Amino acid sequence: MTPELLDAFTAILANWRCELIEFGGKADHVHLVVGIHPALNISILINNLKFASARCVRTRFANHLAKFYWKPYFWHRAYYVGSVDGASLETVKRYVETQGTKEKPRKAAKRPPPVTEGNPRGT
Repeated sequence: MTPELLDAFTAILANWRCELIEFGGKADHVHLVVGIHPALNISILINNLKFASARCVRTRFANHLAKFYWKPYFWHRAYYVGSVDGASLETVKRYVETQGTKEKPRKAAKRPPPVTEGNPRGT
């Protein structure tokens, strides 16, 4: 994730009197953990975050992005918002922190050998 996106989200959220608690993601999406006031209209905040951050990134990297983003939008319309309490917050923060890091390969499950005709154990 670029420092420019982090700076943009931090500044935008500060203008809305919100706090960026954690920031992470991958090449094609971002994760934000944000502290907001309960009376704030979340959909308006999200739309503002998308619009203002896209403008910031498009301005800063106009030449580079012109090759990839010729359409008038930068972010996808969809988003997910969830709320957590204090106990779950640490789990969500750890998840967001690990976004963008290389995944460790999973160990393959050990399976018994296939059963073949005439050999019920597969050996």
